[in-house]
Amino acid sequence: MRAGFRIILNSEPGIEVVGEAANGADGVRLAHELDPDVICMDVQMPGMDGLEATGLIVADPSVTSQVLVLTTFDRDDYLFAALTAGASGFLLKTASPENLVEAVQVLARGDALLSPSVTRRVIERFGRATPPPPSGRADAVDLPDLTERETEVLAQIALGRSNAEIAAELFVGEATVKTHVSNVLAKLGVRDRIQAVVFAYENGIAVRGGAVPPRG
Repeated sequence: MRAGFRIILNSEPGIEVVGEAANGADGVRLAHELDPDVICMDVQMPGMDGLEATGLIVADPSVTSQVLVLTTFDRDDYLFAALTAGASGFLLKTASPENLVEAVQVLARGDALLSPSVTRRVIERFGRATPPPPSGRADAVDLPDLTERETEVLAQIALGRSNAEIAAELFVGEATVKTHVSNVLAKLGVRDRIQAVVFAYENGIAVRGGAVPPRG
């Protein structure tokens, strides 16, 4: 399987496979040594599994890699464990070669990748598990210093919307939305918009089926 992924990725212009690891411990070591743009991480490996390895890689300040978790099994426990560990993407091994290449390219740009169905599952899981703030207001939690517009953008991110959809909803340009998204991620201290979704639901900033209430 690893050899097949290497052939697919190396055949794509602009992508170079710089290292391979057969287990999680080697993956952590190579991530520290090579710091690649993207790491394709299997879940089930001998010794240290991919979920533990992902957590160690993300926690290492010297590593800037984005982690794409790959698995044969479409299981929610793997999905949520991967996101909690800090993965920026989640893809089934049954995905087409084109999907694999696209996923690597998306993460290399600094974006996060989840299919719409997976995004809905994230929203359902965290929306169901986390009650809203007692006052029903976003400032009931100790939010970082988000502006009112950034709070609105966070609400849209938590609903799984793309930059284009957010731009249409808020009547602004996509470039403006991209700037707001970058500011939100920086202020929340998260790596990507998927982690922002998790943050919003875990902290009661967003509730399932609704937007973040405006502050003020």
